[in-house]
Amino acid sequence: MTCLDYFYKLLARRDYSSYELNKKGREKGFEESEIAEALQDLQSKDYQSDARVVESMISYYQGKYGKSVIKRKCREKGIYADVFEEIWQSQPVEEETGELDELKAKVMRKYKIDDFFSIEPKTKAKLWSYLQYRGFNPNDVLAQWQREQEEE
Repeated sequence: MTCLDYFYKLLARRDYSSYELNKKGREKGFEESEIAEALQDLQSKDYQSDARVVESMISYYQGKYGKSVIKRKCREKGIYADVFEEIWQSQPVEEETGELDELKAKVMRKYKIDDFFSIEPKTKAKLWSYLQYRGFNPNDVLAQWQREQEEE
């Protein structure tokens, strides 16, 4: 099996970043030149694209995690920060607010919150931890939810 055939087999299952394919090719024992040539061939045919990997990760994780966590997950796949930022900026803004509304509903159910102005300290600490773990800035998110509550 050639390196290109091996990469086709991998890409048939899911999208891989070029870093991941390079790593898998080295683990399989292929030469660096053969790996580079195979990657170049795949990218020229648009079978492999780091931008597409970033787009799919953003669409999958957005609403579950914040920008910083998604960026870290992309970095773990060997995707450069500038590629991530470019794709992140090109994403529609209204999608993000819809995702935040879903997160707000989930948080309200999970922590039994009716009023974002009078949250018990213990519950607030849990909420902050929950939001931070998912990569959101708890202060900003909570302030936004309080503004929305005032408008209602």
